[in-house]
Amino acid sequence: MKNKIELIEPDNFEQDNHFYPKALNSLLHPIVSHFFNLGKELIIKRYRHLNPQVDESTLREVLSYVPKHFFWGGSDLFYVTTESGNRRMVVLETNSCPSGQKSMPPRSDYDDYRGYRFLIENTFLPILKKKKKLPKGALAVIYDKNYMETSGYAQTLADLAKEKVYLIPHYHNEKQFVRFENGVMILSLDTGEEVPIRAAIRYVTQKPWNRLPAVTKTFICNSTLVCLSGGRNKLLANKAYEMFNSEIGESGLKIQTPETIKDVSKLEIPLWVQRFGGKAVIKNPYSNAGQGVWTVTNEKELAQFMEGEYPYNQFIIQSLIGHYDWSSTSQHGRFFHVGTVPNKKGNIYISDLRMMVCASSNGFLPCALYARRARAPLESEIKGSSWEILGTNLSVKIGENQWDSETSRLMLMDRKDFNSLGIGIDDLVEAYIQTILTVIAIDKMAKNLISTKGNFRMKLFKSLDNDETLINEIMV
Repeated sequence: MKNKIELIEPDNFEQDNHFYPKALNSLLHPIVSHFFNLGKELIIKRYRHLNPQVDESTLREVLSYVPKHFFWGGSDLFYVTTESGNRRMVVLETNSCPSGQKSMPPRSDYDDYRGYRFLIENTFLPILKKKKKLPKGALAVIYDKNYMETSGYAQTLADLAKEKVYLIPHYHNEKQFVRFENGVMILSLDTGEEVPIRAAIRYVTQKPWNRLPAVTKTFICNSTLVCLSGGRNKLLANKAYEMFNSEIGESGLKIQTPETIKDVSKLEIPLWVQRFGGKAVIKNPYSNAGQGVWTVTNEKELAQFMEGEYPYNQFIIQSLIGHYDWSSTSQHGRFFHVGTVPNKKGNIYISDLRMMVCASSNGFLPCALYARRARAPLESEIKGSSWEILGTNLSVKIGENQWDSETSRLMLMDRKDFNSLGIGIDDLVEAYIQTILTVIAIDKMAKNLISTKGNFRMKLFKSLDNDETLINEIMV
């Protein structure tokens, strides 16, 4: 853990510092490359050919949507099928300020910066040019994990903006280097000098709302408002999905998620697990990076969860997608994992797909892709911990503000790993559209949580998410 401010000078980008070794010499798979180059019109043409019930004008509006608050997001999706063989991409969650650049093969042989440049050129810098009332000050990248990637953004931003960029750690329960005065982020240097920040890229992921206000005059990409609206709040995200699904219900488009029960107290959980046939996923709505998720497939795992003490009062419960022989029974039927192509030992693994998108003046663009597989193979019988079979997240928490990553389970979009995922270009298009739908839903929720005077609507937020512990954490 680095807890010191760094001043990043232009023209010092080194690929070795900002990409996993596995990704450095990787070659993008031709199918993934073709997907990135499809363009809006071809995507609309192909998607409507496969889904003729979808309204073309609504689909075009979705793909052309320009967000107000949520500029950069990533959805985690499972590739699943039904008993009758109906395959689909199902959204597990959508994160604001997601990781993924350090795992991405280059789109061309001449692009050292890869996705870092793509996001900054298409999203961050164009928005800065449009902002007319930004305070005077410096540029910054602010983070609480993922130094490899955040330093990549800082160095790329310095190179493209042709100015120095501050790389600022902002850990929970550690020394704080920034504060806010009248909505402006103020950086305090060790020399005693104070530097106002006019704009910042944010990768603060652990309870960002307790250190960053929901509304600021400094432009922050993305703001804490986005996290509260669903980007790091699974409870509000699900409500946002439901509202947006109602809005586009007649278009044939829909955000696909596991069946979800919201606003569940700890005492209610056994009843809902029983409702799902004894198999379910329990989530702390405000955690991420694989933390605060419990898979329940038997009485022992449920008892272990109920014995624990948890910081928040509200949970969400989702139907569990597993093997055909042990998935939840939901109101939409039973889904189970397609899984990876069998390896030489005949093992199939659960994998997810991270689709990262960023905003442009013409709508969202695909920015980065990677996949992750579980530790243990998918079998018809669970012999140990179900999390070993179901959990795909690579992040491992080794201490307060200290993280490691199990990169052996990372699956790149290269010529080797992509083939084992068992997905094609139409599945990538489906994942892309599902991701955009979720980002739009959360952006619309964020709009609703801001008053006409530009203030955070705490009363409305409480009516949507009345978790006292969370509300007491929010920095307004």
